[in-house]
Amino acid sequence: MHKVDLPGDAPADPTDFDTFRQIDVRIGTVLEAAPLEGARKPAIRLVIDFGPGVGEKKSSAQITEHYTPEQLVGRQVMAVVNFPPRQIGKFMSEVLTLGFPDDGGAIVLAAPDTPVPNGARLA
Repeated sequence: MHKVDLPGDAPADPTDFDTFRQIDVRIGTVLEAAPLEGARKPAIRLVIDFGPGVGEKKSSAQITEHYTPEQLVGRQVMAVVNFPPRQIGKFMSEVLTLGFPDDGGAIVLAAPDTPVPNGARLA
């Protein structure tokens, strides 16, 4: 599990644009969502459609404080699609779904405020 940065934390070390572009952030639409069985912390398993270039990918997200599986189906989410897959219990998470911590540390999903094509890359 990675550390969640909270407001007031110092920014990360400076980097350059080429390094930033190595992280492939794409938009996708949640096709399926269900509780992740056997997880140490409550999580939801997602199947996300990133369009023809990336395809459908699975993700585990600790977002149960603000979302139910039913609320997530059809919603667009942002994810890093080029990190190596990560084993979460018996589930293989293929992408890192992105969000920000609220005042209590619960994750709020990052998403566009207007629909965009699945697979669009963060510009």
